[in-house]
Amino acid sequence: MRATTTLSVVLLAAAGIGHSVVAGLDADITRVDPFKDMKNRPRAGHGMNVLLVGTDGRDDITETERRRYRLGGTPCHCTDTIMIVHISDDRERASVVSLPRDSYAETPPHTDQVTGKEHSGHPIRINSAYAEGGPQLTVRTVENMTHVKIDHYLEVDFTSFMKTVDVLDGVRICTAEPLKDTYTGLDLAPGSHTLKGGQALQYVRSRHTDASSDLGRMKRQQRFLAALVDRATSSGVLLNPLKFRDVTRAVLGSVRADRGFGTDELLDLGRAMRTFSPSSSEFTTVPIGRMNYVVKGLGSTLKWDPVKAQRLFRALRDDEPLASAGARPHGGRAVRVDVAPQRIRVQVENGTRTAGLGRRVDAALAATGFRTTRQPVSAAAPSTRRTVVAYDPRWDRSAKSLATALPGSELRAVKGLGPTLKVIAGTDFHQVRRVRAAQVEQGEFGVVRGDEVGCS
Repeated sequence: MRATTTLSVVLLAAAGIGHSVVAGLDADITRVDPFKDMKNRPRAGHGMNVLLVGTDGRDDITETERRRYRLGGTPCHCTDTIMIVHISDDRERASVVSLPRDSYAETPPHTDQVTGKEHSGHPIRINSAYAEGGPQLTVRTVENMTHVKIDHYLEVDFTSFMKTVDVLDGVRICTAEPLKDTYTGLDLAPGSHTLKGGQALQYVRSRHTDASSDLGRMKRQQRFLAALVDRATSSGVLLNPLKFRDVTRAVLGSVRADRGFGTDELLDLGRAMRTFSPSSSEFTTVPIGRMNYVVKGLGSTLKWDPVKAQRLFRALRDDEPLASAGARPHGGRAVRVDVAPQRIRVQVENGTRTAGLGRRVDAALAATGFRTTRQPVSAAAPSTRRTVVAYDPRWDRSAKSLATALPGSELRAVKGLGPTLKVIAGTDFHQVRRVRAAQVEQGEFGVVRGDEVGCS
């Protein structure tokens, strides 16, 4: 009884301290009201959705920092970075979706915050919504495009980003290739680096290190976020009330947030992240259908893939993992293949007289990530000994990846079969081998987990 009583007192005291050290931080947050007078909003889903935007604000940057980190020039007062951060309802998973700043978008009717002019809905690059209508138009545009209800809004500028990284004593990132960008001054040799605030800002801002431009930059931002989660959860910050206060003070002292984002939400997120690990986070970019979609008056934009984007945002609304949980079964190292199983459609046929074999093969392939029809059928000839992978020659890379998951199977080209591959299960079927894409960015939505992009 004494031990139980003592433990209860300690837990209550710790909870009290936790609340007291952050309770006074509400006053440090600059408040905005991005949800004011908003109507006809999407239906709320499960979990919590935070719209995280990064602006090019640099008012508190010193002249020395401006020169050292190439932060000169006139701010465009637009959003360099737009991400939807989804925290699952059970607080065990964070899903981060990057929205490219050059995405083609259509604004709802609004009032220009600079000129006061009334605008009807019109085409725009999504990062310009902030310049025209501030946080409110940014939220409305994102909600209209994604049909995902935004619960909270968090706006980070250059200063708050640098402070956050510095208070964590830097973040470790790795690169297999040299990264050099004369625009931002980034110059990293291959290997592991611990980046402090200014250098970390160079890393996430660089878009001229290779030909991938803004899409490459978003991947680096996602890698950095994964490393930031790893640093925050492995360094004891979230278990130390005073350190947690220092981190939140550094973050909140120079951010803008909606009126509902306060002490309780901070503590809720802090408690949730204590059990986080890099594998608890997953990152992707909204699927792009057309890379150079030219719009009169705007120029080149990025047009989202309407089908894949709809599936992605439906997964957010339904609080489902973006990466198939079944694609990573326990036990054994996955064999690397050219095409991710999540991109391969499969129809299973039972080529034997063994009842239930088709269902067993279908379930095993689905658990490895393949997009099976979930409706196996019986083959025309129930006398197949060796399992067959039938495929249209145009999808030969997908067929080889599927055959790798079925050791001993026979590849059989069938002209005109189309994009759905066929597996005819034979009496030799034993198991489905784990496979994964050689490029971890592959998959239906190009999802990667935090432990797949961090330093090994």
